[in-house]
Amino acid sequence: MDKEKEINIEKIVNHWIKTSDEDFDTMNFLFQSKKYNWALFLGHISTEKLLKAYFVKIKNKHSPPIHNLLRIAEKSGIELNENYADWLDAISLFNINARYDDYKREFYNQCTKDFSELWIKRINEIRKWIKEKL
Repeated sequence: MDKEKEINIEKIVNHWIKTSDEDFDTMNFLFQSKKYNWALFLGHISTEKLLKAYFVKIKNKHSPPIHNLLRIAEKSGIELNENYADWLDAISLFNINARYDDYKREFYNQCTKDFSELWIKRINEIRKWIKEKL
């Protein structure tokens, strides 16, 4: 039996969007709480989920089980300008969940208020752009 033919595209797309929005709200809460590294991690997750929603909508199949934002975008066929491609590549580095402790500490130290504020603005912009395409 072909599982791809059985999926409910609309339901999956809506799920990705809803959970992305929830993660985005949590990102903003964490930023306000000065948990900048975790805010950026959730920014990555919320962006990933929107890209996966786009992938499912366009390709009519499940999104690939990867976390590299630029790669998901490329696989979906979404047209990226150079800035957005660079941003997706950089935001992918915020996926700290499985990183080693020394990398986490280095990332934590990099996540100043100014650094995080800049990237949250970029995450917000790119999320709006993806949502317009959905």
